[in-house]
Amino acid sequence: MSKAYGIDLGTSTLTIYSKGDGIIYDEKNVIAVLDEKRVIAIGNDAYDMYGKAPDNISVSYPVQYGVIADIKNMNSMINLVFEKISEQHGRVNGGEFIISIPTDVTEVEKRAFVELIEESDAAPRSVKIVDRPIANALGAGLDVNQPTGVMVVDIGADTTEISVMALGGIVLSKLIPVGGNKFDANIINAVRKDYALVIGNKTAENLKIKLASAVRPKEDEISSMRVYGRDVISGLPVTKEIDSEFIYEAIYEHLMTIVDAVKSVLERTPPELASDIIDSGIYVTGGSARIKKLDRLLIHSTEQLINICDDPGTTVAMGLGRIIERPAFSKLAVKLRMPQLKD
Repeated sequence: MSKAYGIDLGTSTLTIYSKGDGIIYDEKNVIAVLDEKRVIAIGNDAYDMYGKAPDNISVSYPVQYGVIADIKNMNSMINLVFEKISEQHGRVNGGEFIISIPTDVTEVEKRAFVELIEESDAAPRSVKIVDRPIANALGAGLDVNQPTGVMVVDIGADTTEISVMALGGIVLSKLIPVGGNKFDANIINAVRKDYALVIGNKTAENLKIKLASAVRPKEDEISSMRVYGRDVISGLPVTKEIDSEFIYEAIYEHLMTIVDAVKSVLERTPPELASDIIDSGIYVTGGSARIKKLDRLLIHSTEQLINICDDPGTTVAMGLGRIIERPAFSKLAVKLRMPQLKD
């Protein structure tokens, strides 16, 4: 069996699918570098250092808004990821690679994804790309090769991408700069304003995961969480109790931005495809698809059937897996065309 791998290089998480083995790597897309020279941790180990490291250790996300923002660190990280995979699952050298690419990126940014793998220690036999929405739809169990229209909403870390697809291509797509990180930022600002408490990104993310709801919680549904932070006035460490109604208020504005974008795409969808979407519904993926009662908000706002994918964080990687494992989908992955040089 030839070696083949699918790579979902997300802003928040790096996920890799291996032919015949399924997902073999699924960790935070984070790197920790000592004195700007030596990589000391990657993935979840590096994420554990986030917000805690001294000045001589830089902990960062090499991918921002879906594109590679730090080429040097991303190169170092992908080689260490391949090394880790090789130790656990056998060498990846000489394999075929498929990378998911956001649709709203430049040719230069696409080339950066391809070169990342081509120039890595994996020495790939070939590198192909597939539009991220296509992989998302496949991972949700849909057949994008059919003339039936499908709609996928991918709520990622930095962006939300809404796409309508049919016949193996993207008919409509809208990308907005709103995602899980914006929710976290709003929670941080709201806690500082109302509680005079400074909290970090990881604390905000935990509040979102445990308390966030897309629908205002009823009185008997309100839950709370004790958080630690720094008092704005005294500067001393303190604890505060934050409840789910407060978190709902903090993220509501960004949730409605996503809802408005979904409605905008629906309004532009050709009638023939719109009828398909009415029948099958809208599929929601991405890490923030896990927000409680998100389906209820979208049903109320769009009057459409809403399908929240079972494991929304790995849907893209599973879609890449279907391309690798199923010959019927293999043509959806293509080689990036090089620009023609003029005489």
